[in-house]
Amino acid sequence: MRVVSLVPSLTEAVAVTRPGLLVGATDWCVHPADLDVPRVGGSKYPDLDRVRALRPDLVLLNNEENRREDAAALAAAGVPTRVNSPRSVDGALAEVTDLLRDLGTPAEPGWLATARRAWAAPAPTALARRAVVPVWRRPWVVLGADTFAGDVLRRLGVCNLYAEQPERYPRPALEQMLVARPDLAVLPDEPYRFTVDDGPEAFAGIPCVLVSGRHLTWYGPSLAEARGVLAAQLAHPVVAG
Repeated sequence: MRVVSLVPSLTEAVAVTRPGLLVGATDWCVHPADLDVPRVGGSKYPDLDRVRALRPDLVLLNNEENRREDAAALAAAGVPTRVNSPRSVDGALAEVTDLLRDLGTPAEPGWLATARRAWAAPAPTALARRAVVPVWRRPWVVLGADTFAGDVLRRLGVCNLYAEQPERYPRPALEQMLVARPDLAVLPDEPYRFTVDDGPEAFAGIPCVLVSGRHLTWYGPSLAEARGVLAAQLAHPVVAG
């Protein structure tokens, strides 16, 4: 089987578990660090001619990272596709398990077993911190309802202030976020790269936590260490003046 992955999480999962199958990936597929396969452009705007030229038996997509029109164009060209759409940690573990099984993985890989154990502990019954979680700036975009990253934070005792909104990725004005008086602002380094100099200053007086976007939003091998990494980062907020 020849697999092209347009999803960094799944690229990493296939590369470390069934490396001989992966024949193409996006420019954003940067894990594992030594990944050496042809690149087909970005997740949002892949070069579909390059994808087809790799003669894939399967193209992996995600309904958030990839565009429907690209999935439709590949399907119309007769290229088999598989679209993942996890909305929770349990859902992600199940989808990855099914994918690896269907790719002929003889047994559950060690990283997946470790991830399953790491996330087996229940979420705290009382969510201590109410947080706003921007994922983009100019304009501001935050985590809303029914997202994988929101479930990750919930399991770490963080309540997403916008979890009850009808939209999965609302676009509130900064003033609206501040009026909501969050206890915490969680600022990942992807998809927007928030840094100590770009992000916390907008939330003056509110504790801000810079977290690994890979561990917050990816659902491949990073899940094995994500709980520990994010818990440690959440324990060390910074407060802008």
